Amino acid sequence: MASAKSSRSRASAPSGAHQATVGGGEQEAGVQLADKLKIFKTDNFDPDAYVQSKCQTMNEKEIRHLCNYLQDLKKASAEEMRKSVYANYAAFIRTSKEISDLEGELLSIKNLLGAQTGLIRGLAEGVNIDSLSAGSEGSTENDISNVEDREPSELEKWVEEFPDMLEVLLAERRVDEALDALDEAERLAADAKQKQTLGTADLSSLQNAISDHRQKFADQLAEAACQSSTRGVELRAAAAALKRLGDGPRAHTLLLSAHDQRLQYNMQVIHPTNTSYGGAYTAALSQQVFSAIAQALNDSQAVFGDEYASELVIWSTMQAEAFAHLVKRYALASSAAAGGLRAAVECVQIAIGYCSLLEACWRLSLSSVLLKLFRPSVEQALDANLRRIEESTAALAAADDWLLSYPPTGARTSNRTSTVVLGVQPKLSSSAHRFYLMVQDFFEDVGPLLSMQLGGSSMDGLLKVFNSYISLLINALPSSMEEETNLDGPVSKLVRIAETETQQLALLANASLLAEDLLPRAVMKLSPLYQSGVMEDPRKRGLERNTRMPEQREWKKKLQRSVDRLRDSFCRQHALDLIFTEDGDTNLGADMYLNMDMNSEEQEWTPSPIFQELYAKLNRMASIASDIFVGRERFATLLMMRLTETVILWLSEDQSFWEDIEEGQRPLGPFGLQQFYLDMQFVILYGQGRFLSRHVHQVIVDIIERAMAAFSATGMNPDSVLPSDDWFFDVAQETISRISGKARFGNGERDSNSPTASISAQSISSVRSHGSS
Repeated sequence: MASAKSSRSRASAPSGAHQATVGGGEQEAGVQLADKLKIFKTDNFDPDAYVQSKCQTMNEKEIRHLCNYLQDLKKASAEEMRKSVYANYAAFIRTSKEISDLEGELLSIKNLLGAQTGLIRGLAEGVNIDSLSAGSEGSTENDISNVEDREPSELEKWVEEFPDMLEVLLAERRVDEALDALDEAERLAADAKQKQTLGTADLSSLQNAISDHRQKFADQLAEAACQSSTRGVELRAAAAALKRLGDGPRAHTLLLSAHDQRLQYNMQVIHPTNTSYGGAYTAALSQQVFSAIAQALNDSQAVFGDEYASELVIWSTMQAEAFAHLVKRYALASSAAAGGLRAAVECVQIAIGYCSLLEACWRLSLSSVLLKLFRPSVEQALDANLRRIEESTAALAAADDWLLSYPPTGARTSNRTSTVVLGVQPKLSSSAHRFYLMVQDFFEDVGPLLSMQLGGSSMDGLLKVFNSYISLLINALPSSMEEETNLDGPVSKLVRIAETETQQLALLANASLLAEDLLPRAVMKLSPLYQSGVMEDPRKRGLERNTRMPEQREWKKKLQRSVDRLRDSFCRQHALDLIFTEDGDTNLGADMYLNMDMNSEEQEWTPSPIFQELYAKLNRMASIASDIFVGRERFATLLMMRLTETVILWLSEDQSFWEDIEEGQRPLGPFGLQQFYLDMQFVILYGQGRFLSRHVHQVIVDIIERAMAAFSATGMNPDSVLPSDDWFFDVAQETISRISGKARFGNGERDSNSPTASISAQSISSVRSHGSS
């Protein structure tokens, strides 16, 4: 019951181990803790000499490292001892109980042997008397006559009156006097046996009377202790009397049995059907159970001290387990099945609160017993709550118009979890608003369950729900119902289709704002700082980013990967719309370049329609995104870059396209090369700093080089047929100005603010030089 501290509190690095640590070397991974502590277990170990031998050549930093190592080793040693104690605790308690029972049985055997020894001696003396010679009969008769005529001594009178006196004391329940009488009889019997002041018959009679009345008295006390009316002082007195009679194990068992009977009687008036919710039933039951345990601990301590601590721990654990099963059956079961996480958490908190009071007073830890039994029910409530969030969100997504708005007026918000982006509230669609509010409620309920180590399960469960919501958003993209498959199986939820580009970008706005800001802020409620109240201080809310636990940072990365899945589906869908016609024909095939040299008519040089449409789509979406992704412009820029990358990579990886260009029956002609070169420079020019990443820029350079190499394979020099770079720039810039409605740069000037302008020109020039060579 009382916690034991390890005597092996001093720990240090063994010789050589610390030097390896301080010196920068690494200890061998397989070294066991026992090996590290071996040097300290020797009988002649001198700590002062050891420390002096290690510290003589050390500087301050090395000594500090040694101290830290010693502290770590001390903690590891204490933890190993604790695990060893708990691993053998059940066997220790069982053995202690068996030893206590054995001691009681040995005492009973001792008393029985004493009585039988007296009886045997009496019989032996009686046989000796009967075997006296006939010649002494006259003398014996005279001696007997003298004895009969002699007055009995005071001791003999007391022995004769002792049984009747003890009967009276037992009948009148004068416990202390009866115990004193038994003790006095034991003393007189021992003294008479030693000094032979009593005859054998009288001594045997006294010993038998002591044994019989001791057993009768013990039975009487046990019967009294079992009465429901016996409690408090009377119960402790009965247990103390039994202990004084030498029957301590029986006394302690009866003491615990009496408290158990009283508890069962008191629990009969607590009916779960009479309470409005599980919390009231849990509170009433907790008060009775933990009060009974506390009273039993108090009575046991008062009568027996720590003699029966192990039995007391077993009994208390059994009471806690029975209590937990009742709470699970009548309070947690209905809440867990209905997804009532808040009600389930309240029941657990109430029970743990009463248990903590007991632990604070008696240092008897039962919280782990309760948490182990409550955990399955709470996990069931957790899963049901997450399913409710998923189902509610799916129902709302089926009717969501995918238009962004501010939170509804009167909606519940939290000062700690509400997000402000550039001074305004977050704009989400209706289903995303509802999803976030349910997540806030969820984490407020889950926060108190950190002691059950359910924080990780809660985060994993919410990640699964968020992935389900992302799948709904993917389903809302046109033509994605047949293509998208969730990691856990096909997506079968009905959802309203986002027809316009504004609605489709709203899907991405929902996902990005939830994953990058709102959900990570909500999960901060699982942070130890939040639980301790530090985050209540507005001046310390800036600590949120720095105080996220590693698992929370990893969780945010998983959220972002889910958003990337939606982003990739969005870009793939729009790229396919550009590349393929409604009939399934391609808008980006090799024929569009190979057929140009077969046309004798004069060419009107403009970028190919697919690339003009790509730029128009990017320009249009960028304008919409500037209103939607306020404060998150980087996400919008990466989205546009990803769309450009999807189209260019499709072109780069289209094997049939390059087979026709490089190995087809018709070679790539001068006009085809010029058109291909114009298309690529058009993409480079409009994508600079906005829609083109460095990686995609390099891919474009590579495919230009590949096309020029295919042209050079015909025996012609690309430089002999391609106009100057300025011609390509002017044609591309004119197209950009026409589509965007903005005036082009004068005199062929390039945008000096573009981070890739100079790189673009240099790359194209180098490709032309390489191709012509």
